[in-house]
Amino acid sequence: MFIKDLAKCPAFTALDNTHLCELMHPSQDGVNIPYSIAFAEVMPGESSLIHRLKTSSEVYFILDGVGEMHIDEEQAQVSPGQAIFIAPGSWQFIRNIGSADLRFLCIVYPKWHADDEELREAGM
Repeated sequence: MFIKDLAKCPAFTALDNTHLCELMHPSQDGVNIPYSIAFAEVMPGESSLIHRLKTSSEVYFILDGVGEMHIDEEQAQVSPGQAIFIAPGSWQFIRNIGSADLRFLCIVYPKWHADDEELREAGM
C-alpha cells in the first residue's frame, strides 16, 4: 500500500507559477501508474502563467476556491467539484478570482515530465 500525506509533501513553485506538490509520480514514488497527480494552489488575485503540455492531456479537479479557466480561446468560471479537461498542446492558464486560495488537483496522462511543458513567450 502506498500513501502520501499532503501535509508532508514538499511544495515548490512550478514553471507556470503555481504552488505545487507532486502527490504521486511514478518516476519519484515508485508507483506503477501511467499518470501523475499534483496538488496545486493559486493565491487570490494571482494566476498561472500561460503554458501547455505538448503531448500529455491534463485534468484539473477543483477542490476549493473560485477560478477562471482559460484554454486556447475559451474561458469559463470554475468552482469546487468541477473537472476540466485540457487537451495536449492547448495553451492554458487559471486565474484565482475569489478571496480564498484556489486549490485543485492536476492529473496528467501520460505522466508529467519537464521537457513536455513550455511557457508561452510574450507576444505569441
